[in-house]
Amino acid sequence: MHKLPKKLEKKLENRKEDNSFRKLSLISKGIDFFSNDYLSFSSSKKISDQTHKLLQEYKVVNGATGSRLLSGNHPLFKIVENQLASFHNSQSALIFNSGYDANIGFFSAVPQKDDLIIYDEYSHASIRDGLKMSLAKSVKFRHNDLDDLEKKLSKFNSEFENSEIYVVTESVFSMDGDSPNLEKLAELCEDHQASLIVDEAHATGVIGKNGVGLVQEMSVENKIFARIHTFGKAMGCHGAAILGGSDLKNYLINFSRSLIYTTALSPHSVATISSAYRFLEKDQSSLEKLHQNIQHFKKEILNNHLENIFIKSDSAIQACVISGNDDVKMVADLLEKKNFNVKPILSPTVSRGSERLRFCIHSYNSFAEISEVLKVLGNFVANNQ
Repeated sequence: MHKLPKKLEKKLENRKEDNSFRKLSLISKGIDFFSNDYLSFSSSKKISDQTHKLLQEYKVVNGATGSRLLSGNHPLFKIVENQLASFHNSQSALIFNSGYDANIGFFSAVPQKDDLIIYDEYSHASIRDGLKMSLAKSVKFRHNDLDDLEKKLSKFNSEFENSEIYVVTESVFSMDGDSPNLEKLAELCEDHQASLIVDEAHATGVIGKNGVGLVQEMSVENKIFARIHTFGKAMGCHGAAILGGSDLKNYLINFSRSLIYTTALSPHSVATISSAYRFLEKDQSSLEKLHQNIQHFKKEILNNHLENIFIKSDSAIQACVISGNDDVKMVADLLEKKNFNVKPILSPTVSRGSERLRFCIHSYNSFAEISEVLKVLGNFVANNQ
């Protein structure tokens, strides 16, 4: 067997030396404060039963058998895409295999050579990878800083007068859990004739009435060029969709390589998306409990005098900054010994010095669990100051 090239061996050794070496491990037992399953949909028997009924109704069972442009466009796609477009108040929806596929498929295909993309500096890796594949020029603006964005829009307006300018943000940022001022951001883009793209991954199923997302909660959907909704988080299943105009959908079908050249989602995956959305519309109890838990978590941050190390957030993601890979892993291990699963986010995933514990709040966490995990964290911080 061939040895790994020395350059690659060196990169792995560097990861081990700075304590950022990644490895796959089985999920350990303990109270879940780390998964993206915010509403417990991934284990819902009601959703599973509804999915089974849909598969029987449309007489589809296992694999998609090919890409959507060949043999894989089974009947459930059209039904569920219409369902998504209606739920999210959009002209059209196009399902992709994942949020990653949707982002690289969009950004590698839509912005053209003479166009400009201005993106939030904290944008997800899937967006950044899509930007690398694009022929357009890309520049970043400071995180959630609309003044900085406006300066860049004003600076580049004349240079890109005959081209398109795209602005990219997220409705809930995955590492900090914070959100932009979407109303002002949409107005700013409208004033500068820029097309706004919003990744709603961590807002889908969590924010707004029925979990519609931040765009609809702010009633700015008509000012957004494209939205990316993913289903592997609060919806508890798999896949993603790009929402936008019917012309955008047709363009993506023709030019988005991550859609064209991959086997389509299985009928089971698409049916599960439909079932999860049906359940989200019918039963608000999980969403209501989630928001109660978020508020209790924020209250307990204050009660344990931890506000100085938590990033301000109203979402299900609450980030506690503990600098240094060694230190943040040590605290995560301490919490695990107390039966709490909280994952450390290490550099280089986040910038050096901003390593953090990333708490994910769920509808199934109890007030007692929330109070106890923050009490343990508070005691550790107090004893190490």
